[in-house]
Amino acid sequence: MSKRNSQAAKTAARERLRVEREKQAKKEKAKRKLIVAVSVVGALAVAAGAGFLIMESNKPEYWEQAAKDKLVKPANTSGENGTTVVIGKDSAKKTLKLYEDPRCPACASFEQSVGPTIKKDLADGKYKVQFIGAAFLDKSLLGEGSRNALSALGAALNVSPGAFMDFKEQLYSAKYHPKESKDDFKKDSYLIEAADQVKELKGNEEFRKAVEDGTYDRWALELAKTFNTTKDDVKGTPTVYLDDKKITAQGSDSAPGTPEEFNRAVDAALKG
Repeated sequence: MSKRNSQAAKTAARERLRVEREKQAKKEKAKRKLIVAVSVVGALAVAAGAGFLIMESNKPEYWEQAAKDKLVKPANTSGENGTTVVIGKDSAKKTLKLYEDPRCPACASFEQSVGPTIKKDLADGKYKVQFIGAAFLDKSLLGEGSRNALSALGAALNVSPGAFMDFKEQLYSAKYHPKESKDDFKKDSYLIEAADQVKELKGNEEFRKAVEDGTYDRWALELAKTFNTTKDDVKGTPTVYLDDKKITAQGSDSAPGTPEEFNRAVDAALKG
């Protein structure tokens, strides 16, 4: 090979190497730009996400907003804000007050055991029944089922006192009352399923719409306030009073757990 050819080959090789290096440099530069762009987008996304979370955390919760909604009182109520719920014959001179939280398992046990007795006494005119609904378990168990169930009970009460009592019976039944750890009552569909066991509520579109629309949500919150502000000696649920006398199991501060205990305590209270 001549020196000329050899020099030309070297020059060509150096040129190819230079071009290749330039290509590589361009690739590296483009790669760095892409990394920077992705990082910026990622940072913006994180910032936007954080901003969204802050915005969401500053939004009032649903029930906080419901407290500001227009108050709709169910039919068959009286008193301030329609929170006095008294059911029974006008001729009955005594009033049995029931303090209950829809999610309360002890209330469910009480209703399943003593509920039929109360229902019979109500029909016989032995006393009226005043229902004072609570929702403190929503706070301690971090849910909303008690308030939602109270709202649905308001929708049932708007239909009739009988529908209210029958629906309450279903909510506390062994079939529909959920475990304390489960918040099934927060689901409108679950409440409507239980209501379908009640003749006056099954297929009742007005009732269903009121439950799904939350027509009585504000009322439920007002009702729960009456539990929190009562002057009665109420330390939990269920708590039972006959007028101003607390009804308890013998030797206990708790509500009677059997029909026999309940009848004994009520009859003693009626005698004064």
